[in-house]
Amino acid sequence: MDWGSLTGIIIAIVGILGGQALEGGHISSLVQPAAFIIVILGTFGAVLLQTPPSSFVMGVKMLGLVFSPPADDRKALAKRIMIWSNVARKDGIFKLEANLNAEKDPFVKKGLRLMIDGIAPEKVREICSIDMYFHETQRRNAAKIWDAAGGYAPTIGILGAVLGLIHVMENLSDPTKLGSGIAVAFVATIYGVGLANLVFLPIGNKLKAIIQLEGVRREMLLNAWVSILNGDHPRIVEERLQGYLR
Repeated sequence: MDWGSLTGIIIAIVGILGGQALEGGHISSLVQPAAFIIVILGTFGAVLLQTPPSSFVMGVKMLGLVFSPPADDRKALAKRIMIWSNVARKDGIFKLEANLNAEKDPFVKKGLRLMIDGIAPEKVREICSIDMYFHETQRRNAAKIWDAAGGYAPTIGILGAVLGLIHVMENLSDPTKLGSGIAVAFVATIYGVGLANLVFLPIGNKLKAIIQLEGVRREMLLNAWVSILNGDHPRIVEERLQGYLR
């Protein structure tokens, strides 16, 4: 669990509701189902319109990474890489078969398999670089749905405000209906701006940071594999790894 993400969103909500209470307002005045439906459905409808369904679904599934991000295992991975380097130097590349069977990460298994199969270092770099490029591109496109939602939500909130004002104008002759229409108008704007800046955009930025870290991890693996295949001394491999662990 990423307590920073959870704490951040709690602080943001408490700050808004606390400020509302200090000004003498009631929390119930911010609860407007009509405004919420307008902003949420309008925003995600617009996002889905511009995004391929596969990227949209992946982006929604990646939401869990914000609160439960993958562990940064670069140090543990570096230790395993040093084991591979020593085994390859002492016993030969083919002895890495046992290490291959112990791995669960598909990318790691792919790289080790290419090494064991005797693929040239340049080809290993080419094949894995292509895999890295499309993997990162796919995930970045999925994460962009949250940036898009952050861009659309304030505008949809304004649209909700206009709809609320239209409702007000239609019922000028009935004062009892004016309050609800005005409430929807202002609260829709709050929902749009609030969700964009407190939820959607932070989620998008958090996911991009996670994707970037995964890219660094894969780059570290790839450079280590090429170094091992080139016959570099384990000490050289270790020195290169240190640059990825700072």
